[in-house]
Amino acid sequence: MNWIQIRAQVAPAAIEALEEGLLAAGAVAITMEDGADQPLLEPDLGTTPVWDNTVITGLFESDTDTKEATLITKNVFTTLCSNEFPLLNIDFLENEDWTRKWIENFKAISFGDRLWICPSWCAPPEPDAVNLMLDPGLAFGTGTHATTALCLRWLDQADLIGKTVIDYGCGSGILGIAAILLGAERVIAVDNDPQALQATLLNAKRNKVATKKIEVFFPENCPDVNADIVLANILAKPLYALAETLVNFLPVSGQLVLSGILEAQAYDLNAHYAKLCDMSEPVFEGDWSRLSGKKK
Repeated sequence: MNWIQIRAQVAPAAIEALEEGLLAAGAVAITMEDGADQPLLEPDLGTTPVWDNTVITGLFESDTDTKEATLITKNVFTTLCSNEFPLLNIDFLENEDWTRKWIENFKAISFGDRLWICPSWCAPPEPDAVNLMLDPGLAFGTGTHATTALCLRWLDQADLIGKTVIDYGCGSGILGIAAILLGAERVIAVDNDPQALQATLLNAKRNKVATKKIEVFFPENCPDVNADIVLANILAKPLYALAETLVNFLPVSGQLVLSGILEAQAYDLNAHYAKLCDMSEPVFEGDWSRLSGKKK
């Protein structure tokens, strides 16, 4: 199947209006990306980060009437927003090229001594290793980002046999599923995005993880359990706010692993958690870091 892509660059005040317009016109997916090479690494807790110049892309089925889609998008946009309607760029994508791009850019990757993350179109390089099958798709988290890789390497070296793990901010479920494949008995996956919870369950099923071994919850519904390990690959600002929440899941000597933290933030956040845990020295990869410790 081929696709039609409609793109436009807008200011923050017009993002929601254009998104609503594209969806009303029949877009099957909406993505946003930086239109001006502006880093945006630290959104406030509970906010959705956007760039000063954001490129919004709507993906449409190949038989879409682009003139009608443009008209619907404009009508919705002008109803919701006083900004000038942006210029829409329309491109036709061949499915074969789009699929090949994913295949070329996503290969099997090893994380430590035992663990591999493999896309479905790639035979595991080491069939006897712990192979987690994960394709790019719903929600984020394929293991390629340094923050995820740091957590996966920690899991690869940990004794997880029979352990209960909380994956707080689970995204695609990659960390929790890896924990189960490496021996954990139970994972509680927590996220405030319903798509992330759906992705976690789908990826768990793909990896033949028993349904009783992984449960998903919104933060407000997370059960009060004692976990042997709490993983939180989020960002520094939320991690400051969540310190007591995360540590309260742990018994004395329970293990805490934090990531999504810029190198410049690592030591201050480590000191913040040192009030509650015996923290190890930060571990760095590129501009990112991982913190770990045990509850006092």
